[in-house]
Amino acid sequence: MKTRITDMLGIEFPVLAFSHCRDVVAAVSKAGGMGVLGAVAHSPESLEIDLDWIEAEVGDKPYGVDVIMAAKQAGGTGGGYTLDDVRRLIPATHIEFVDEILARYDVPPLPDEGGSDSLTSFGSLGDAAPFSADTAGAQLEIALSHRAAFVANALGPPPPQMIDAAKGAGRLVGALAGRAVHAERHAAAGADIIIAQGYEAGGHTGEVGSMVLIPEVVDAVDIPVLGAGGVGRGRQMAAAMALGAEGVWCGSVWLTTAEAETHPVVKDKMLAATSSDTMRSRSLTGKPARMLKSAWTEEWERDDTPDPLPMPLQPVLTRAAQRRIQRASHHAGSGAEKLANYFVGQIVGTMNQTKTSAQVVYEIIEEFIDSVESLAGRLED
Repeated sequence: MKTRITDMLGIEFPVLAFSHCRDVVAAVSKAGGMGVLGAVAHSPESLEIDLDWIEAEVGDKPYGVDVIMAAKQAGGTGGGYTLDDVRRLIPATHIEFVDEILARYDVPPLPDEGGSDSLTSFGSLGDAAPFSADTAGAQLEIALSHRAAFVANALGPPPPQMIDAAKGAGRLVGALAGRAVHAERHAAAGADIIIAQGYEAGGHTGEVGSMVLIPEVVDAVDIPVLGAGGVGRGRQMAAAMALGAEGVWCGSVWLTTAEAETHPVVKDKMLAATSSDTMRSRSLTGKPARMLKSAWTEEWERDDTPDPLPMPLQPVLTRAAQRRIQRASHHAGSGAEKLANYFVGQIVGTMNQTKTSAQVVYEIIEEFIDSVESLAGRLED
C-alpha cells in the first residue's frame, strides 16, 4: 500500500497499533504496520528496558512511543506535581469512598500494605505524579534517545518542548484529536500527523463519532490523518480511508491478542462483551475515558457518591485500589472480579477470539482489499 503515512513512516501497511504491551508493538511492526508503545505507566527504567527490547526484536523496522502531556491539570498548568503534592489535594471523602468500595466488595489488601489505604502506592513511577509534565518529559527524552521514529501526544496539543525536542531529533510528531478545532490547533503547534479519534474509541475520547469526525478533520488540516475509534477490521479501515484518512490507528483490538498483557479476567470479559458493554467514565483518570462497564463504573455513577476528581488526582486516588482489584480478581465470583475493568472501545463486540497480533494485521489488510475491490466492482458496467 502507498499513502503519505506509509511514505513518512517507512511501513508497508498504514496500520498503527497503540499498545501498552511491548510484545504487541514489536509484532505489529514486524508484520508491516507500526507498533506504538503507550508509555504513560512506565518508569524511566522500565521504558528504557522495553525500548531496548523492542529495538532488538524489530531490527530496522520503525516503531513509535505515545506519551501524555496534558494541557490542563488540577491545581494549575505547571504540571510538575510530585505524588505527595497530589495526595495532599485529595479530599478525605474520596479516600473514604474508595476504601468503602473495597471493603464492601471484600477486596483484600496487598501483602505490602498492612491492610491500609488507597494512597499507599502508585507503582513504578517514582516521585512524579502520573500524567504530569515531569513524568511525560522524562518519557519523551528516553524515547528520543532511542530509535523511536514517531512520538504522539495522547491528550491535547503537543507542547512546544515536545515539538522542539522531537523535530530537533528528526522524529515525526502525532497528536490525537476529537474535534476538528483540536486538529487545527495540533497542526498549528507543529504536528506532522493527526489521529482523528472518534467517540467509539477506548480510553480518552471526545464526543463526535468517527463517521463524522474523520472527514471534518481531513478537511480542516493539510497534514495526513489517521482514522481511529471503532477501527479493528478491514471494512472499517476501508471506510476510514474512503472518508479521507491515509491510514488507521487501532488500540482496543490488540487487547485480546495472544501477545497482550491484559489481565486474564479482563481479557475474558472483553472476549464475552458486546459493543454495548462499554461506557465513558471519569472513574479511573479523571477525564472521560471509554472502558468496560463493571461494578467499579457503576459505583462512580451513583447519585449518592462523590464525583471523580480531575486529573491527576483521580488516578492517584484509585491506583492502589486498582492494584488490589487486579490481584484478587482471579477468584471467580469475587467482588474483585465484579469490579475489574479496563479501557476498551466499542469494537470490543467483535473481539471474541484470541489471535496473534500479526494475524490481526493480515486479516485487516485482507478484508480491506476485499472491501475496496467489492466497491470498485459496483462501478463496473
